Parts: sequence; C-alpha cells; structure tokens
Amino acid sequence: MLWRGVIMHLPAMFSTDLAIDLGTANTCVFVQGRGIVLNEPSIVAFNTVRGQVEAVGQEAHEMLGRTPPNIRPVRPLRDGVIADFDATEKMLVHFVRKAMGRAAWKRPRLVIGVPSEITEVERRAVRDSGFRVKASEVHLVDEPMAAAIGAGLPVTEAAGNMVIDIGGGTTDIAVISMAGTVYGRSLRVAGDAMDDAIMTYMRKTFSLHIGERTAQQIKFEIGSAMPLDEPMQMDVKGRHVAEGVPRIVTVNDCDIRAALAEPLRQIVQAVRESLERVPPELSADIYDRGVVLTGGGALLRNLDRRLHDETGLPVLVAENPLTSVVLGAGMMLTDFALLRKVSAN
Repeated sequence: MLWRGVIMHLPAMFSTDLAIDLGTANTCVFVQGRGIVLNEPSIVAFNTVRGQVEAVGQEAHEMLGRTPPNIRPVRPLRDGVIADFDATEKMLVHFVRKAMGRAAWKRPRLVIGVPSEITEVERRAVRDSGFRVKASEVHLVDEPMAAAIGAGLPVTEAAGNMVIDIGGGTTDIAVISMAGTVYGRSLRVAGDAMDDAIMTYMRKTFSLHIGERTAQQIKFEIGSAMPLDEPMQMDVKGRHVAEGVPRIVTVNDCDIRAALAEPLRQIVQAVRESLERVPPELSADIYDRGVVLTGGGALLRNLDRRLHDETGLPVLVAENPLTSVVLGAGMMLTDFALLRKVSAN
C-alpha cells in the first residue's frame, strides 16, 4: 500500500508544468503538485554600465527610489501588457527557473493568464516570451476566466457568473457562462492608477513628492472606497515640492478617498455599463448569484459596499483575491478539457 501511494504521487513529484499570472504589479507562479511557489513584484533592475540584470522581483522592488544612476528599475508590464519585451523575457526566465529549481533543465508546459482585451500582437508577445524560456507548450487564458475558476465559480454551468478582477494595470470585467465569456471588458484603470492618483494628490494638496512604494503603503493602510466606521490617519514622509527638503505630513482616510475618487468613479462606471450590456436571462442569474471581486484591488476597504450601493447587487470578495488568477490557471493544468474550452490561444 505504501509503494502504491508513492507511485500515485510520482507524476506530481516530477511535474514541471507551470501556471503563471503575469501581472503588472506581481507575478505568481503555480507548480503542479506543489501549489503557489512564487509571488514577487514584476520588476527588473538593470545595471546600465555592465549591461546586465542586477536584481529581479522582491529584491528589485526594494531598490525603487533608492538606486544610483547606473541602476535602472523597470516594470516590464504596464496597463496589463508587455511594455518592455527584453525585461519581460529576463524576468520570466528568472521566475520560471526559480520556481522549477533542480528541474530547470526540463521543458515545462505553461498556462499564462492575460487581460481579456489585449491585442493579437500583445498576445503573440506573451506567447513568444513563454517559448523563449524553453516551454514545450504555451496556453493563454483570459484573466477573468482564470480568476472565476480560482474563486470557485461554476463557470461550466449554463448560468451567468460575473467577476471583476482589479489588478495592477487593468480592471477586467467578465460575464461567464458555459466556460465561455459572454461579455468581457478590460479597463486600463486599476491599482497603478490609484497609486498615481495618490501621488498627484499629495503633490497638489500637501506639496509633497512621494514615490510608488509610499503611495502603495498609503493605499493599503488607510485607503477606502467609502467612509470608514473609525477614522484612520498616518504620517507620510516625502520631499517638499518648493523647499526640496524632507518633510512629514499627516493624512487621513478622507484625504485618500478624495485622491481615489476619479479612478474609483471610472471603475464603478465601467461595471454599470457592463451590467447594461448583459443579456436579460444572465442578468437574472447575476442578481441571484451576485458579483465576485478578485485581484489586489478587491482588498481596498469598502469597495464591495461601494459597488453594492451603486448596482444594488450582492458583491462578494473572493477567498484568495490576490491569487485567484494563478490558482484558476493552476487548476487547468490537470483539466485538459476545460483548458481547451477556455484557452485564448
């Protein structure tokens, strides 16, 4: 019996198949039989003097805003698509090798989540990057579909399931039925736009220059989509615009809601417009089942309440919103029939 159990687990032990959520903010890698093995920022730091990669992922993220002139941190993906092909390829190679460890010499099968409205040129660029890391097969899956599967929605049923995936570069909205996307929209306003809005607000309102990392920290700590039950505030360090010297200012949750007002308005408007375009029968299903939020943006305080108030629909946050896409893509590594149905190749 012991040997039988060992033999049954051999395929999982030696599997090299990977699922990847190639996100604007973070890249997650799922290895079949092992689960999520990597979740790091999508950043590459180049040494421009030596012409080589200095750091990738978390190590490169720690360098943001603190590098000498010869070290250039790069975000290879902007607005959910590849902006720097060379940096994307180097980042993907690094993450795949790190995830595979001693099995790095093998040719893995890749399932990669991509925004639903990227162009065919962008789609080909993602696929080519996958083959350049020596993959034997590369399958592309729309991120909303992968997120819905990862969130546990019954996507193969003949009923409407609505998912809103708010990532770093894009907000993907999809209505799914029978393993197909009945309606899909990709809005290039998401977590990065929120960070930019906070940086702009701090500069205009408090005459304080802050960086991306500080803006993200503010969003995570006191950001919200609706008033909080208990007010929150935090001290923010930056550089004074006019004086050019370090300063500390105190901001509260009201300030940050004001900063986030425009990107949140655009996301809410896109959701309302999407609901207007859904077939009536599926609208009834969505009313009964509700809307599921995934992605890092789903963690913004009271966003689910804001969407509920704006649409009148039940709004639920997925159990693992940050990893829903990669978990869904990972599930398809062992479900070939489902992969064939939803593959965006």
